[in-house]
Amino acid sequence: MNIILLSGGSGMRLWPLSNDVRSKQFIKLFKNKNQYESMVQRVYRQITAVDANAKITIATSISQASAIKNQLGEKTSVCVEPCRRDTFPAITLAVAYLHDELGFSENEAVVVCPVDPYVDYSYYEAVKTLQEMAEQGGANLTLMGIEPTYPSEKYGYIIPESGEDVSKVKAFKEKPDVETAKKYLTQHALWNAGIFAFKIGYLLDKAHGMIDFVNYRSLYDKYDTLTKISFDYAVVEKESSVQVLRYGGEWKDVGTWNMMAEVMADKTKGKVILDETCVNINVINELNIPILCMGCKDMIIAASDDGILISDKERSGQMKPYVEKIKTEARYVEKSWGTYKVIDEQPGSMTIKVSMKAGERMSYHMHNEREEVWTVISGNGKAIVDGIEQALRTGDVITIAAGCKHTVSAITALDMIEVQLGNEICVTDKVKFPIG
Repeated sequence: MNIILLSGGSGMRLWPLSNDVRSKQFIKLFKNKNQYESMVQRVYRQITAVDANAKITIATSISQASAIKNQLGEKTSVCVEPCRRDTFPAITLAVAYLHDELGFSENEAVVVCPVDPYVDYSYYEAVKTLQEMAEQGGANLTLMGIEPTYPSEKYGYIIPESGEDVSKVKAFKEKPDVETAKKYLTQHALWNAGIFAFKIGYLLDKAHGMIDFVNYRSLYDKYDTLTKISFDYAVVEKESSVQVLRYGGEWKDVGTWNMMAEVMADKTKGKVILDETCVNINVINELNIPILCMGCKDMIIAASDDGILISDKERSGQMKPYVEKIKTEARYVEKSWGTYKVIDEQPGSMTIKVSMKAGERMSYHMHNEREEVWTVISGNGKAIVDGIEQALRTGDVITIAAGCKHTVSAITALDMIEVQLGNEICVTDKVKFPIG
């Protein structure tokens, strides 16, 4: 299989565990062999179980690339958007990346699907079939439609010409009200879940007709000038040669806490105590303090360094406009080398816990506006400061003056407390350099 996984999202609907950097697909609420895993890890595992030779590329924003590398490894194929421009530019950039950077031919078919539905293995068997259908060329576009389980107002609809497993598409409909959705169901309608298959040459031809670019590099360079438009509006709804494959297996959109509560591995995670009167409650606690719940019913409670949510389950789906009012920087971030967590923030200082994975290294960089003091609290590693290397072990303290180039490598798992000092402490104050 050739698969492009779309990994985007602003992270508001599963706040406070999700944010702009850590979207819902990176939260570890599922399990595999008694080990917690995230949605992106689960999806990657499922695809490779169905097809061990699958070629998977993840299209994502620059803010999420480090989390993907952290969870899936450095060898993961990632196509990074320099900024967010909706699904048509994102898919076009990823397809150009496959063709121009990875050497895929124009005759090869690719399937594009979101990274975040909760599905079983039959879904990826259907994805495999979808690619085979695209390769056969029965239509310019091949879609997978989800068989509805109720007349939903949340999804767009695909109206097929028949109720057969494979059918030509008659029409596409926007998100309806319930009564209209009921009428669609009598016409064998399917939920449009954003799953598309096509030959690479087909989309490149379409894209060249709409965007003036030469190849992947030129498209990347002008990406911030592209119009924000969905793949559905730009391509799918204008294409006359479209067929749809009906999928009736397990499929759940876990875009809200209410839906996530149905599929997460455990009812509670972290330091949580429920009394015997609690009913239908899910609690996720990422803080290092206990949460005690008594007499709670039909509730979601989620606590992280970014905030605390206490909500009725049904009401939790309406949280987005309220979360938009909360303007804070992410306090927990996954990087390719490990994680960092903000412990304390004061005028002129920020204290962070840095946890590095064994064998990983930070970039060689400097800060113009701040001084840093590192204290090693566990593990072994080495630091390079302005070209001078020194060993790091538990208890060591290093002071990095503003303007000094520096990096840390972890020999074993390495934990440090980093205190940043300065009048201007911000994530943009960073200049990277090659080591050598």
